[in-house]
Amino acid sequence: MLETSSLFSLKGRTALVTGGSRGIGRMIAEGFLAQGARVYISARKADQCRQAAEEMGSDCFALPADVSTVEGARALAASLRDALPSLDILVNNAGAAWGAEFEDFPEKGWDKVFDLNVKAPFFLTQALWPLLKAGANAARPAKVINIGSVDGLRISPWETYSYQASKAAIHYLTRRMAARLIRDGIVVSAIAPGAFPSEMNRAARDHGEDYAGSIPAGRVGQPEDIAAAAIYLASRAGDYVVGGVLTVDGGVVHACPPEMVGP
Repeated sequence: MLETSSLFSLKGRTALVTGGSRGIGRMIAEGFLAQGARVYISARKADQCRQAAEEMGSDCFALPADVSTVEGARALAASLRDALPSLDILVNNAGAAWGAEFEDFPEKGWDKVFDLNVKAPFFLTQALWPLLKAGANAARPAKVINIGSVDGLRISPWETYSYQASKAAIHYLTRRMAARLIRDGIVVSAIAPGAFPSEMNRAARDHGEDYAGSIPAGRVGQPEDIAAAAIYLASRAGDYVVGGVLTVDGGVVHACPPEMVGP
């Protein structure tokens, strides 16, 4: 008889979610807390980070940090090492976007986006590698979950050149990191979200009804949708998902009829 009652439990597990004070990061943090995890969240704005942690309850802790630089990522890892002997789950969620027409797209629009969306997940994972190894064992691997995007899987009509390229890069980097870190008992995977209401995706937040017509599921994502995906990958249920990119988009990438595809 299969034992499935505890497959999605995170009881006794400790997680760090970057960009966890709002948007998709907060949705994931709240999902982890609901499943019994202790959660540390980081965000660049200290007051917002602390307020969000307080709102999420006594098992949520704020570690304000700017992970857009290697030094910032290493400083966050040092703060976590001071607080914990090991880490079970790392969610690399902090991200940035930049939009501009092709002829005007600036170099800083590439540097800012790639520094946060690609370099930061790599160097933060590298800095937390000892804690993740300490949290892993033969029966229960540690987890690293990178947050990508459907914009890294298909062409978006928006002129967000560096964002789309960075998300394709993090999907591929996930596979490469997974191939190396599995030998240490660390499972690396990724989520590619579609339209979820957030500060980054204000159109989905403020005009979700306009998005619905281009999404096969007929709606934008809800917090439970992204939380469920992250819980799956972070829990025992996702232990055998190594290097995979889980698409959570209501069918935009894999089930969108031609007549629903925008210009």
